[in-house]
Amino acid sequence: MTNCISRRKFLRAASATAGLWMAQPVLSLARPTPSARVAIAQCPSYDANVTATLAKMFDQIGGLDKLVRGKTVAIKLNLTGTSDNRLHYAPPELTHWVHPAVVGATVHLLSQAGAYRIRLLESLTGNMEPLDEFMLAANWEPRTFMSAGQRVEFENTNYLGNGKKYSRFMVPGGGLMYTGYDLNHSYEDCDVFVSLAKLKEHITAGVTLSMKNCFGMTPCTIYGDRTPLDEPSIAPMGGRGIFHEGKRQPPLSAPPPVPNQPKEAGLRVPRVVADLVAARPIHLAVIDGIETLAGGELPGYPTSRRVKPGLLVAGTNCVSTDAVGTALMGFDPMAVHGSKPFETSESTLMLAEQLGVGTRDLSQIEVVGPSISKVRVDFRKVPMPG
Repeated sequence: MTNCISRRKFLRAASATAGLWMAQPVLSLARPTPSARVAIAQCPSYDANVTATLAKMFDQIGGLDKLVRGKTVAIKLNLTGTSDNRLHYAPPELTHWVHPAVVGATVHLLSQAGAYRIRLLESLTGNMEPLDEFMLAANWEPRTFMSAGQRVEFENTNYLGNGKKYSRFMVPGGGLMYTGYDLNHSYEDCDVFVSLAKLKEHITAGVTLSMKNCFGMTPCTIYGDRTPLDEPSIAPMGGRGIFHEGKRQPPLSAPPPVPNQPKEAGLRVPRVVADLVAARPIHLAVIDGIETLAGGELPGYPTSRRVKPGLLVAGTNCVSTDAVGTALMGFDPMAVHGSKPFETSESTLMLAEQLGVGTRDLSQIEVVGPSISKVRVDFRKVPMPG
């Protein structure tokens, strides 16, 4: 008990001290913003052409060999929600999940480029189920991924998992919502980090692409609604209401919050995402826009409807890649709070840019492949099914 009280006092003192220099406007954290080439490709269906298309795209952005040869690669998948959450009976990979064909092709190409080990990661909603078992329940075949490359592993990162302790990622400059984040060991025990996302709108954050995909790295044993006050829970405890609502803070064992946090979900969630990609950099961003959703990130919203852009996007800078993805959905990546798609939220693109992660200015991004104007699909104009 003595240790617990001592730790609590220490964290409170640290938080108060941090407030002296962290209570500043977001813009004061601005740094030079790097850019990187982004590849777009048309790919009308999830057939054998996915692998060949991605191979060409990876070559266009500089190749995979130097990035992954001899290294451990972690891939954060986008398998949000549960497999029975469906829109008009469509399997989730045709609406809100990254498709297994894209996962398998990415694994194959990483292995072919010399990756030593590949780890597939996702924080499964509210449970401690092994990731490969979760895939089986969704009618996916994990052995397909295992045969696509050498030393392919799976981990559910919504709790401690196979690690002995959580890994701490501090946000350079102090953070916008929290000074740092405690995550499953898998996000540290890798040399290369890949975000494999879906091209979607988001009810709270405007868009969800390679950066918003990282929101799901955070374990609900720490950032869940019902976690203990002092230490992480053993099992996930509810959803991530801590990030959305701010009615309480994570356990005192986690890095402290930044003072004067906003209370609105549309301001909080984008700031958490920008923090995460600054603290745990993405080395390769891949966005599946072959088939997806317009109107939201999950099938349960009344505005959710299927759309088939027939596109793939890839880049080595997550902000630049997401800027191109945002433009392909018919939105302006330079838009700010109050403009579509950020009518009720801050722009994660803008916040991450201000943290120095990358640029969202299309004039500063080299785009290879078809021009955005020729393949853009206006998500807001996708009709509701008749």
